[in-house]
Amino acid sequence: MTVFRDMRETDLGHVLEVERVSFAAPWSESLFRDEIGRPDRRWVVAEDAGDVVGYGGVMVVGDEAHLMNLAVDADRRRGGIARALVWRLAGEAAALGAARMTLEVAESNFAAIELYRTCGFDGAGRRVGYYPETGEDAVVLWSRPIAPALRAMNAARSGEDLILAIETSCDETAASVLRGGSEALSAVIASQVDFHARFGGVVPEIASRKHTEALVAVVDEALAEAGVGLDDLHALAVTQGPGLVGALVVGLAYAKGLALARGLPLVGVNHLEGHIYAARLLEPTLQPPLIALLVSGGHTLIVHASEWGRYELLGRTLDDAAGEAFDKVAKLLGLGYPGGPAISRLAADGDPQAIPFPRAMLRSGNLDVSLSGLKTAVIQYVDAERGAGRELRLPDIAASFQAAVIEVQVAKTLRAATDHKVRSVVLAGGVAANPALREGLRVALAGHGISLSVPPMGLCTDNASMIAAAAHDRLLTGHVLGLEADSVPNMRLDG
Repeated sequence: MTVFRDMRETDLGHVLEVERVSFAAPWSESLFRDEIGRPDRRWVVAEDAGDVVGYGGVMVVGDEAHLMNLAVDADRRRGGIARALVWRLAGEAAALGAARMTLEVAESNFAAIELYRTCGFDGAGRRVGYYPETGEDAVVLWSRPIAPALRAMNAARSGEDLILAIETSCDETAASVLRGGSEALSAVIASQVDFHARFGGVVPEIASRKHTEALVAVVDEALAEAGVGLDDLHALAVTQGPGLVGALVVGLAYAKGLALARGLPLVGVNHLEGHIYAARLLEPTLQPPLIALLVSGGHTLIVHASEWGRYELLGRTLDDAAGEAFDKVAKLLGLGYPGGPAISRLAADGDPQAIPFPRAMLRSGNLDVSLSGLKTAVIQYVDAERGAGRELRLPDIAASFQAAVIEVQVAKTLRAATDHKVRSVVLAGGVAANPALREGLRVALAGHGISLSVPPMGLCTDNASMIAAAAHDRLLTGHVLGLEADSVPNMRLDG
């Protein structure tokens, strides 16, 4: 277990080992000795099993703090130690009266720059030739006010944090207030389905405009429903990606403006991670390791979550997402938009074995799926029936198509779960509302002693409660955004 404490002179042996392999011009032992114990400095180390695996120091002048040095042992990087050091030093600086932190980092040190930007730092300029040993420029970064972020992180640790979350990744404008990562105080959604139905799918330009029109009222309603005001909040959360770029920009721009105006930390959330967290709103004790099947209009993914925030992509669709395939088949059959619910209702009265539609990649040897061939098979079947002058048996077509989709999804998810020896599977995303998929997956998993967690119907489609739930855990680990943050339409879950 890693612990964080004040640096001592006896730590310098380990500190210098890390320093020498981390920097082209490492600090000397005498320089560290001069720094330790100075009243305007704070130096801390991360210790694990008696070894110093990371360290950092900050200097405070007036209400400003300068992050002087920070490094982590090469074998322990990407484990959260550097981020924890940043926030420990921020707390020490705040105790000395600092309101913000600044630092310089080599422009080629992309990993460090990314770390600081996801700790709420923004660019403030450049110092040309700052590093004389290499002649490299330094990027100057300034943090947002540190006291609100520290307050929010402390509230999250005690389970008392109030987070207002905003979701605008596609065609639902949503806002929610969550307490402690699991208690939903409000959940408001303004749907755009009626506007897009006439076009048979989501029109990005219309989605962006409708988000702009609805967002303020949706946020106000979420606050009123929760019985809280902006001054009661600890943090704001917003979907940063993936999604429609215009839709994401509307939500992120509003959230950044609100964060700046109210002095609140801002947490960016991956929409796909939010869908996984939706299951935890029903089961707060749900814990990894687990397998997640994410099926929606834009995504079909099989994911291994070894812990919250750490994901491995095991399989994906090579073409159409499950929800997209449902929409296209529904349109072919004249069932309207959205297609998933229409297909599901119709399939309830049909025979799933009536038409032998293909099960593409069922025995492919990997966990990827493909649905374009199935969609083509349905088109060919419909054309053949119409060409022969026969009346279409819509319930049978819907049931057979749905069964072909589900059989492959269930088989691949079960294989992922057994291969990774997990005891829990999460079904998430808009298509998770499909009753046949829920039941088919539940029965298959139960036969292997694996439990299935599925969000309530209202939390399967896009919503802000799931974004707030994921933001709570990100806040615990100090993941916050600066005001320069951009939306990421192609954001990866395993990035």
